[in-house]
Amino acid sequence: MNPPRFEHRIRNEGKTRMIFDPVRRKYVTLTPEEWVRQNFLQYLIQTKKVPKSLIRVEMQLELNGLTKRSDIVVHDRKGKPLLAVECKAPEVKITGAAFEQLSRYNLQLNVPYLIVTNGVSHFFHQFSEQEQRFVPIDDIPDYNDLADSD
Repeated sequence: MNPPRFEHRIRNEGKTRMIFDPVRRKYVTLTPEEWVRQNFLQYLIQTKKVPKSLIRVEMQLELNGLTKRSDIVVHDRKGKPLLAVECKAPEVKITGAAFEQLSRYNLQLNVPYLIVTNGVSHFFHQFSEQEQRFVPIDDIPDYNDLADSD
């Protein structure tokens, strides 16, 4: 599954290119990783119908006394995390290290869906109760099905 490329609001501030983040409601510096994050946010909002109000971007987590930030976390209507996304720049090859990073974050989040993307390759995983581990899936459900499956 490959999310389409979405239109983005981009502007220049001096020599810095900025992209509008609809969740944080502000322009942020446009880096390759930020473009991946913003495009995936649009996929969640426009294609998967996730309400913007239930998405957190760069959500702060504390792991072993260290402050970390999860790129994207989607919550259900009661505020429980459902889905976590780790974004990498397009030139960064997706390896087991990215999944390990997201798995460490999931020790605190405890979500049933994990996604790692670099904007070129996308890996979707769902926790299997039967197998007691995350297994690859082709795509995530639309938000209403995602939130109702909890």
